[in-house]
Amino acid sequence: MTEPVPTDPAAAPPVPHLELKARLLLLFVVALVAGSVLYLLYARGAFEQTQELILVSEDSEGVGVGMDLTFSGFPIGRVRRIELADQGNARIVIDVPLKDARWLRTSSVFTLVRGLVGNTNIRAYSGLLTDPPLPDGAVRQILRGDTGADIPRVVASVRDLTENLAALTAKEAPLAQSLIQAQAIIERMSGPGGALSVALGGDAQAKALLATLLRGNEVIDRTNTLLARLDTLVAKTDAQVFAPDGVLVDVRASVAQLNGMLAEARTSLTRVDGLLQEAQGIAANVRVASTDLGTLRGDVESSLRKVDSLINEINRKWPFARETEIKLP
Repeated sequence: MTEPVPTDPAAAPPVPHLELKARLLLLFVVALVAGSVLYLLYARGAFEQTQELILVSEDSEGVGVGMDLTFSGFPIGRVRRIELADQGNARIVIDVPLKDARWLRTSSVFTLVRGLVGNTNIRAYSGLLTDPPLPDGAVRQILRGDTGADIPRVVASVRDLTENLAALTAKEAPLAQSLIQAQAIIERMSGPGGALSVALGGDAQAKALLATLLRGNEVIDRTNTLLARLDTLVAKTDAQVFAPDGVLVDVRASVAQLNGMLAEARTSLTRVDGLLQEAQGIAANVRVASTDLGTLRGDVESSLRKVDSLINEINRKWPFARETEIKLP
């Protein structure tokens, strides 16, 4: 039989270097915890170089520290803190690693989207990657896209649309009246007068228009007959006028004779012009003679006046002179 092993701890042999081993174990645990903390900090990007981006929003509802800034679905930044600005706006401070900052440009747009079901997301959109990079500490206004905020507006729009549809489909609505009138017009179009009576306003007007059209056809037929007669008359006129023995030949001969007579008339007029020039010369000579006669007449009248005055003087001085003075009583 084997001897039983003693179970008394005091009877067990002591562990060599127990205190040293306990200290080593404690140091290992501390190192393991420190390594885990360092790894977590490294994994969280605590030792990575970053640049600061500040987004200004009306409020920070739904935004928390540690929330990611995404670009094309990939996280490129993390919210470090949220603070209240002096203007009452929320300032969201985001750390963006330098290796991911190349996706942010001066023309980038930042949005804060709150889904109807789901978390809030901060997204960045860069349309032109050729623009200058976004500087460190840049402040940008964030655009809000709240789906829940649009629900009241959508409900109000739907309510207005429903009311408008109800107003349109009412019996007294203009649309219903228009449909009734359209139905009446269709019934009239299917009647005897057809669409013509609808367009003119009655069957009597349609009949009058048809009668006018028939008369117009008769006028057209008569016009065609008259044109045919006119064509025949024109053909006869061509035969009588432009034929070799037609009127046109006689007219040409008459025109030739008339040209000869006009030539003779021109010759006669030339002779008359010569005679008129000679008459003008004679008239000029007569005019000169008339001028001389006028001068001579003036001289004769002057002599006669002198003789008359001389005779008067003799009568006055001569003994036989008479008193011409009249004495009044």
